[in-house]
Amino acid sequence: MNVALWLARAAQRFGASTAIGHGCEAWCSYRELAQRAAALASWLRSQGIAAGDRVALFAPNRPEYLVMMWGAWWCGAAAVPINAKLHAREAAWILQHSGALVALCDVSIRDALAVLVPGVRLLTELPALEDAETVNAPVERADSDPAWLFYTSGTTGRPKGVVLGARQLREASLGYLSEVQGVAAGDVMLHPAPLSHGGGLYHLPYVMHGGVNVVPVSGGFDPAEIVELAAHWRNASFFAAPTMVRRLVDHVQQSGRTPKGLATITYGGGPMYLADIERALQSIGPHFAQIYGQGESPMTITVLPRDVINDRAHPRHRERLASVGHAQPMLELSIRGADGTPLPAGATGEVCVRGDVVMQGYWQQPEATAAAIRDGWLYTGDVGRLDEEGYLTLLDRSKDLIISGGSNIYPREVEEVLLRHPAVHEASVIGRRDAEWGEVVVAYVVARTPVDPAALDAFCREHIARFKRPKIYRFVDALPKNNYGKVLKTELREREARQGDAAAPAA
Repeated sequence: MNVALWLARAAQRFGASTAIGHGCEAWCSYRELAQRAAALASWLRSQGIAAGDRVALFAPNRPEYLVMMWGAWWCGAAAVPINAKLHAREAAWILQHSGALVALCDVSIRDALAVLVPGVRLLTELPALEDAETVNAPVERADSDPAWLFYTSGTTGRPKGVVLGARQLREASLGYLSEVQGVAAGDVMLHPAPLSHGGGLYHLPYVMHGGVNVVPVSGGFDPAEIVELAAHWRNASFFAAPTMVRRLVDHVQQSGRTPKGLATITYGGGPMYLADIERALQSIGPHFAQIYGQGESPMTITVLPRDVINDRAHPRHRERLASVGHAQPMLELSIRGADGTPLPAGATGEVCVRGDVVMQGYWQQPEATAAAIRDGWLYTGDVGRLDEEGYLTLLDRSKDLIISGGSNIYPREVEEVLLRHPAVHEASVIGRRDAEWGEVVVAYVVARTPVDPAALDAFCREHIARFKRPKIYRFVDALPKNNYGKVLKTELREREARQGDAAAPAA
């Protein structure tokens, strides 16, 4: 099927209802959105775009972004959303690799991009659509035809294009409706997170059910703006990376203004530490759900629903809060050893999943696809363990594992402890090569108040084994992050390699 059918049906059912909001204003109705998508599909066809071609979106969040996406789908093309903060050369590589023929881009980068990809039609605005002819119905497509081509972050090399078809987008959308929350006509999804990433997928269930997708005027995440939008639109939800949750909590605590009109804040995309979610629940209230997924299984591996997060009477409440929840119903979940053997509950291994929601493969990279999907199972590269009740606790990415003196050390475990210290605002732990131990633990710390490394070392010794504690502390003003809020440990490792022996050692 063509996912644009969801918009065509929504226009029939909810025609005059608001489809897209921009800030506190209604931007277009469902009838208008479908008309614009159909007209844009006709224009794209006039530019030589046929079913199966690729249309890229390399722009910050704005209402036109969604029109471009639906127009591409309406004419049978695949959307290629690109991280808006990438360098022009990085975006150009994705445009060339995907074979995109048309791209919506920001005016600030158009000239630089035009030199690098002269064969791509670059738009900074949508073409005039008021009097354009329209493709009356979405072009027929198969479930397996590419619809969303998501390029991974590329922290370990060139990014890979994850191929998602209508089947994967449908499974992900139904997973949201089933496991995170239901959506009724008029319910609101705010979009402070990049539409180019997983948060963009969360606009689909709202189109299915006649909800309102609201793009902040800032085009990104501003805590004060989100509080204002939630109060205005009411029954408003949004997706947030953990760093966004922390910023919202800081704003609420500093302003003393508790958000009104919130439904659900779904967090994911990186580790949410126990101390952070407990602080968020105390400051903002019972509005949180967690998902764990990755581009290859978008937003869909596990869920920690609101009722579990809010069940404080459960004897294992804090343990559950530190997990990423239980498997979502559209897939199978298994913890496997290095040889691919399934491991029992409590054992640590690689998180593997299988199901219709898992990607079809990597675009034009059969070897990478074969390495990631073996015997039908996606090997995620994440390390974790399942408990007897089916709750998954993530330890780290397999590449982030530190082996010191022959012992495995999972950075997240150390980070969790550091974040419990009142002086620590953020922490990220990496390994540094060492002639004697193989690797030693290095902690990069953003402090709320001045703190001595010896104090942090003593605190760690109270809570974890001595061999796990950091040998070196580096105090920084901020941690390097991508625009989705993930800490760039690759950049920290590169920085560490340049540091030499200058360090703030532990006691």
